[in-house]
Amino acid sequence: MQSEDETLMQAALDLAHEAARSGEVPIGALIFDPSSKTVVATARNSPISLNDPCAHAEILALRAAGQAIGNYRLGGLWLYVTLEPCAMCAGAISHARIARVIYGAPDPKGGAVAHGPKFFAQPTCHWRPEVSDGVLGQDSSTLLKSFFKERRKA
Repeated sequence: MQSEDETLMQAALDLAHEAARSGEVPIGALIFDPSSKTVVATARNSPISLNDPCAHAEILALRAAGQAIGNYRLGGLWLYVTLEPCAMCAGAISHARIARVIYGAPDPKGGAVAHGPKFFAQPTCHWRPEVSDGVLGQDSSTLLKSFFKERRKA
């Protein structure tokens, strides 16, 4: 039986597959409200289709969640994302006051949670969410590797 984290990460992976089918880097994200057990917002990577370098799945999910609840503070909500967030996304997560971040695959090159600047560990970080990593990480990693392998062939 899948855990709640695995079930929700699978939904984020489904969004990542959608991104891949549209030619975007396959990353999916969703915002979950653990108190009501509801998904508040979903998003997939869209910088190419939106011509927006900030249109990472996490940013789009945070924006949609803010609109859905009518508040820029997303305290108590959880963010599921298929890849370790970058510095831009980690900053936005902190500003939104997300309670928990759950990610799949690590990102040694561009990640900013366990790698690189380790954003949430910095003394200047005003809000630090709880972080869980590796949830369906192999599935996320495999999807990303296959996507880039196919791109290199073209």
